[in-house]
Amino acid sequence: MIYRNKYEKPSKTLKKRPLVSILVPAHNEHDTLQSAVDSISKLNYKNFELVLIDDKSSDDTLRIMGKIKREYSKLFPIKIVKIPVNQGKANAMNQGSKHADGEYIMGIDADSILDRNSLNIIVDELNRHPDVGAVAGKPVVRNRTTVLGRLQLLEYVGVIDIIKKAQSFITGRITTVSGVIVGFRKKAIQDVHGWNPKVMTEDIDITWRLYRHNWEVRYDPNIVCWILVPENIKNLIKQRRRWARGGLEVLFNNRDMLLHGAISERLLLTETIVSDVWAILTTLSTISYVFSLFTVHAVQLDGDVLLVLLLISCLQFLIGFFSSRKNAYMQFVDLLLVPIYVIFYWMINLISCIAAIISFILDPQHIGTWRSPDRGR
Repeated sequence: MIYRNKYEKPSKTLKKRPLVSILVPAHNEHDTLQSAVDSISKLNYKNFELVLIDDKSSDDTLRIMGKIKREYSKLFPIKIVKIPVNQGKANAMNQGSKHADGEYIMGIDADSILDRNSLNIIVDELNRHPDVGAVAGKPVVRNRTTVLGRLQLLEYVGVIDIIKKAQSFITGRITTVSGVIVGFRKKAIQDVHGWNPKVMTEDIDITWRLYRHNWEVRYDPNIVCWILVPENIKNLIKQRRRWARGGLEVLFNNRDMLLHGAISERLLLTETIVSDVWAILTTLSTISYVFSLFTVHAVQLDGDVLLVLLLISCLQFLIGFFSSRKNAYMQFVDLLLVPIYVIFYWMINLISCIAAIISFILDPQHIGTWRSPDRGR
């Protein structure tokens, strides 16, 4: 079944403006929290409250929250939730939601800079479609002073955005919301009993639990926020390994849906399986090439296959470039990094995927605490 979803333009005038609770979980966010709240204060949608959640920060994040409350409390209600023990983002979101009075809940990361119209679009989408439990937005990389940052810019607009658009087009659903900007219907959150603190990626997990409770999850690329991404290869691999492991956890926990789920759910889970099998086979092929190099002292590469791969990648990134050029502030010079992405950055994601598979096999019940991520400036 082909759904061919169209992204609706938001209503110019919202007839219904329910209270929205904006949840901002934070752990050691001294450098980013103020800017995030500054962008929230400039939102065109005004009927919201802000819930700041400190997950046992070791820096002065809690002090900054107090400063923010004194500075902005005349503009909108602000609540501060202090968590005594660091238990991760999922727990922080659960604790914050207990203090949320809004009909809708918006979750963002402490480094998110929101587009002024982002909340209007989220509210409009939830108003129009009572069966939608969550609507995900589009993150755009804003730290672009390094090659690694610009490579991730290409990935977000040329891979992640296009994948979600394709999933929406074909299945009417997406594999996961993006935790950096997502709007929820509070009733949907209550139906699934909040976020699961026992998984590695709470955003992927809650997406699939919403599906199990018959809620729809949508993606709208017009909901934009700007984010900071890792500028250190080691930390980037850690981040991608966590994402890959989260996908494996969801696949394992929802394996019954491969047989009994809706066709859209089967397609999304099959896509995850294909990606993991591809990573394993590619690794085995690489090992075979290296073995041949040291034994036969010759390695034959299929130039035609490499050329086709490069051409497909260029086409993919061109589509992503033109569809995101305006709201991502991209330039044609950004496309010069496509060959580097195809070879170098592609290998980073491959390594991350294999590491996640090994980690999942060796330690399937791993539960971690929350650490402040590496973010460039």
